[in-house]
Amino acid sequence: MTEGGSEDHFAVPGIAGGGILAAGEGSRLRRDGFHVSKPLVRIGGVPLLEHAIENFLAAGIAPLAILFNEMEDDCVRFVARNFPGRGIDVSVRTTASTLESFREISSRLPDGRILVATVDAWCPPEEFLRFVREAASLPEEETAVGVTRLIDDERPLRVLQHGGEGRVVEIGGETGDTATAGIFLFSARARRIAAPVGLPRLRDFLRWLAASGEPVRAIEVGDVVDVDRATDVRLAEALAERFSASPRVGR
Repeated sequence: MTEGGSEDHFAVPGIAGGGILAAGEGSRLRRDGFHVSKPLVRIGGVPLLEHAIENFLAAGIAPLAILFNEMEDDCVRFVARNFPGRGIDVSVRTTASTLESFREISSRLPDGRILVATVDAWCPPEEFLRFVREAASLPEEETAVGVTRLIDDERPLRVLQHGGEGRVVEIGGETGDTATAGIFLFSARARRIAAPVGLPRLRDFLRWLAASGEPVRAIEVGDVVDVDRATDVRLAEALAERFSASPRVGR
């Protein structure tokens, strides 16, 4: 059951599986006084990791793979204790970059389109489900990028779209009214494509995808918080409280 009591579970045709990137160090949160692994930081009383897993399960995304770094044994135990028998593929590896983490997750999932999210992207469940529905309906050759107008990151990855069509013209430039929200549907081709050697991060790969002419579509998902600092935790807490207080189907 998802947060808030919704039981809106559904299978998603055309999506081969999902992955959660959770191998980051969380250094900025530690500097702000948080002493647990970043995936276990709580928003509205729920760890980021649990919130992300519940979003994927509610969307019917399977199989699900999660990548932790070698310092996150507590996160591995958390998944085993709280999600027994759910078939979640947990791997532990300290990677050099988010792009390496993405490649590792991709290698553990079947061929086809995959849904990938970063563990620190706090997204209301209903917005996550809406993204999945809209992304799954796109042509199979398109990669979908969740975008938000709530831009609170120190280095937002801005997305420039063509008019109101959602077609992405540029990622990572100085213009654009939205920024990436940490939720993506990668096409099978985007997973296989030979990107230039030396791209350091997933954000650079996304920038390159759009610049190289690959079809990339933006899907707006409302307020999503990239939880990197104490101020982000407070903002996400306020959104979680607003979400829990709002009337929804199934309540």
